Amino acid sequence: MFVGHFALGFAAKRAAPKLQLALLFTACQLADILWPVFIAAGIESVRIAPGITRFTPLDFVSYPYSHSLVALCLWGSLLGSVCWLTGTTGRASLLVAGLVVSHWILDFVSHGADMPIYPGSAFWGLGLWNSVPATLIVELGLFGACVWIYARATPEQNAAGRWSFAGLVAFLLIAYFASVASGPPPSVTAIVWVGIIGALVLIAWSWWTDRNRQPA
Repeated sequence: MFVGHFALGFAAKRAAPKLQLALLFTACQLADILWPVFIAAGIESVRIAPGITRFTPLDFVSYPYSHSLVALCLWGSLLGSVCWLTGTTGRASLLVAGLVVSHWILDFVSHGADMPIYPGSAFWGLGLWNSVPATLIVELGLFGACVWIYARATPEQNAAGRWSFAGLVAFLLIAYFASVASGPPPSVTAIVWVGIIGALVLIAWSWWTDRNRQPA
């Protein structure tokens, strides 16, 4: 999934209004933040294979340290512990850890059989990506519901809060549909750079949006 992960970050704001949206986005996307870095370092690998699923041309050959269930439990525990040690409540810290692990659950639903439980384990996946209509219905439905939850939980303080939020949602949707319509990426290097730069842009943008909205 793509916008489905961000959807949970939006919705989590209602459960933990004191947490910055940038932190919630970082948690739900931590696997995909680590993944391009690990690919660039030669630790994990991906292959461009058009037709491998109906929805994406990427063959996730190996990503046990960024995307396995055990690894994400460890990464989630680490991020949640950092939050707790820096003054976040225990409940909110557990929410952050849970968001990190939620990445595996959503990917298990959408991916084919390429999701590891632990490094070296068998692969799992329900294969939602084998149907474009089903993927769009599930992911966009989840995204729409969670964006609505965030909008209700964080009234805008000013015009910046209104337009930055609208722009962020629009940007995520445009990026989502562009990834479907544009065809296979030109190279693995392009995937790495888009992944790293995109993550930095979205974290900064979500910080600015949340800064201009007030938890109800």
